[in-house]
Amino acid sequence: MLQELQRKNGKLLAKNNPMKQAYSIFLTALSLLVPLLLPAQGLKLNEIQVIGSHNSYKSAMAPEILEYLAGINPASSKSLEYSHIPLEAQLDLGLRNLELDVFHDPLGGRYANPRGLEISKAKGGSLSDFDSAKSLLKPGLKLFHVQDLDIQSHYLLFADALKALKAWSEGHPEHSPVFVLINAKDGTIPGTQPTLPFTAAALDSIDLEIRTHLGMDHLITPDLVRGEFAHLEAAVLAGNWPLLDDVRGRFLFVLDENEEKIDRYLSVKPELKGAVFFVNKKEGNPTAGFRIINDPIKNEAYIQELVRKGYMIRTRADSDTREARTEDYTKFEHAKASGAQVLSTDYYQPSTYFPSRYRVRFEGELFERPNPLLIPNP
Repeated sequence: MLQELQRKNGKLLAKNNPMKQAYSIFLTALSLLVPLLLPAQGLKLNEIQVIGSHNSYKSAMAPEILEYLAGINPASSKSLEYSHIPLEAQLDLGLRNLELDVFHDPLGGRYANPRGLEISKAKGGSLSDFDSAKSLLKPGLKLFHVQDLDIQSHYLLFADALKALKAWSEGHPEHSPVFVLINAKDGTIPGTQPTLPFTAAALDSIDLEIRTHLGMDHLITPDLVRGEFAHLEAAVLAGNWPLLDDVRGRFLFVLDENEEKIDRYLSVKPELKGAVFFVNKKEGNPTAGFRIINDPIKNEAYIQELVRKGYMIRTRADSDTREARTEDYTKFEHAKASGAQVLSTDYYQPSTYFPSRYRVRFEGELFERPNPLLIPNP
């Protein structure tokens, strides 16, 4: 029993120290009780604040590839010095935001021979276990960070990640909602495999894979929030977000993309009717409801204004390893104070790449709490 509590608390207890053990068990019990207390308070989905991970699928890069990149662009290489535990382990810890990058590959095999394998081999490294299941040969959306280079992922197939999320969710049916941001990556990087563009149909294929492998009964959709209102933004401004107790065991997906790609998606999902995704549209648009505002220092007052009006916001607690290297919590403190409902970090646990004590959690070692901007005295 104690070992299970240790795992859920995300840290090892000091042996032969009853006081530390008792305190840690108390924190663990508190963290397990909070999700049960939230519905009793009648909180809505937009009235919580959660912490989650950035580029959540990313497993450790081969050191030979990092060394190669450091010789080309040291700053860029440093920004990639982070990785994550598997998605299910993150959810077990209590994280409730994930971010996934997908690449269009309807025929399969486009990314099956990444250049990184050659780089690693030339430097005496070994990635022999990379894609042993030959997932990259299969048709469908792929899941990694940068084609050819930052290729190591806990799930190379988006479909496999979705299946894993569904299995985890069904094993924890009362879990609080999980917010999932999707980047549809089709950028050009010199010297790497050219990507396929995310056309309207390609964007709709993301929607289809989510429906197929996760299932509509596991989703919080724009239709659910819109209800009887004329459009999504009207519902949001009227506070029509569902109660937490009504959407346990579900996921909310956001298309975190530029205006051009969002408009392509909207061409096949007009007004987000029948859509899986919420979209990052600026307020004043009928499809606005969930915004991505990355800098909580510059935009703290702006985020607060939007949150008070009823919008949901995702912001960042750190980026590019900068805050972790200097143990600087300034951005995280502004993110918390902004009232943004979703806070993204690479450091729910300390770095394993460089010495640092930096890690992002709420008071009491929690990853979820009532939103202090909307519920000041929970």
